Amino acid sequence: MGSATEYNRRDLFKRAAAITVLAAGGTSLLAACAGGSGSSDNKSGASPTLGGDSKNPFGVKASDALDVVIFKGGYGDDYAKVFEDAYKKAYAGANVSHLGTQEISGKLQPRFNAGSPPDVFDNSGAQAMKADVLVSAGQLTDLTVLLEAPYLDDPSKKIKDVLLPGTVEQGTIDGKMYSLNYVYTVFGLWYSAKLFKDKGWTAPKTWDEFITLCGTIKAAGIAPFAHQGKYPYYANYIIFSLIAKQGGLDLVKKINACDTAAWDDPAVLAGVKAFYKIMEGDFLLPGTNGMTHTESQTAWCQGKAAFIPSGSWLENEMLASTPADFDMAFLPVPSLPNDKLPATALWAGAGEPFMVPSKAKNKAGGLEFLRMMLTKDGSSKFVATANSLTVLKDGVNADVPLKPGTKSSAAAVKAAGDVTFNFSFQDLQTAFDAEVENATNELVNKRITPEEWVSRGKAATSKKV
Repeated sequence: MGSATEYNRRDLFKRAAAITVLAAGGTSLLAACAGGSGSSDNKSGASPTLGGDSKNPFGVKASDALDVVIFKGGYGDDYAKVFEDAYKKAYAGANVSHLGTQEISGKLQPRFNAGSPPDVFDNSGAQAMKADVLVSAGQLTDLTVLLEAPYLDDPSKKIKDVLLPGTVEQGTIDGKMYSLNYVYTVFGLWYSAKLFKDKGWTAPKTWDEFITLCGTIKAAGIAPFAHQGKYPYYANYIIFSLIAKQGGLDLVKKINACDTAAWDDPAVLAGVKAFYKIMEGDFLLPGTNGMTHTESQTAWCQGKAAFIPSGSWLENEMLASTPADFDMAFLPVPSLPNDKLPATALWAGAGEPFMVPSKAKNKAGGLEFLRMMLTKDGSSKFVATANSLTVLKDGVNADVPLKPGTKSSAAAVKAAGDVTFNFSFQDLQTAFDAEVENATNELVNKRITPEEWVSRGKAATSKKV
């Protein structure tokens, strides 16, 4: 991942958000922009129906070939070959073809145009196809039938019963699920557990404890906080997590919808004021405001700073730069007094969208491939390989060796339970997001106050996509 451009890295892990309906929102934020009309049922064609056989609910024919295309990015594509082998074992007569590529649109657009798309594909990366456009053109299969299918590990459960919160909503357009977003990402603070153990520091649970600890860290000659200054949305992971926990899920919904009145909620100012204490205490790593993600994260791995904000791709992204004994650890953003959400609540969401084309020759096989991805064994193998969680609840076998950051991410997800939130504006409302990022850049450079940051955010709600 370290060699990827920032655009590609961000796109890889966050693209799915641009095609979603969030659980907190309840309505499609794309509707006004995409201008879609008509019935998705009529456009996308009939989906396979469930049969009576829990082992083969879609009626897969063993002799039918399966055509798989995988985005070969930060996770590689070897993990998909594991699922392909499982498919070939279950359907011995099937010939499975595999293509790993970063040119998703370049490779697949001609095939979609010719009416011969693959049976299942991973629509990710800088050249991902526009999902809302595919839906409008009737090119994707409604995956509701997958959600109702028996869970392979326990046929008494349905697939929809074993997915982490927000997974279905994250793949939904115009009220129907068109993508299985397979990777589950959490956003928050990261630190070296070894450094904390060596120094006798305890990970803070409240923001007051965090700020006090920052003073202790600074006194020890280490910068308390680094961030990816050239990309201010990293700092926004912290600011908006503070706001969400303080103001609750309804406020998250309003901010995502660019509701101007949301910015009058006292929780917004409270959250940004709390974050601003980092600047007031002079706790930033010198130069971090001008650093790229790679530069700041490398400095953090070198022990020059104690905390850094990021999503849970961080561990895999920084493998080459992380000391063997670093003991990377994830920390949910600490709580403020009188928060509406518990301290364990997380900004979390699903990404890496897998889709089944409506004109796939082996649509049943494509759906079955997705069902196989959601076994605990399959999920565990992905987690061990990619150092990232999947959307399967408790989707890691106990005997799977996890890297420290992934292990702590999994623990945080388990502790959060159903109390998660996800800010979609970073991708759905790009003009608004750009204004908020600019305001955050000014804030971390102490060129504006928290009050001015709120005013800028409120004014930016008029700048929608």
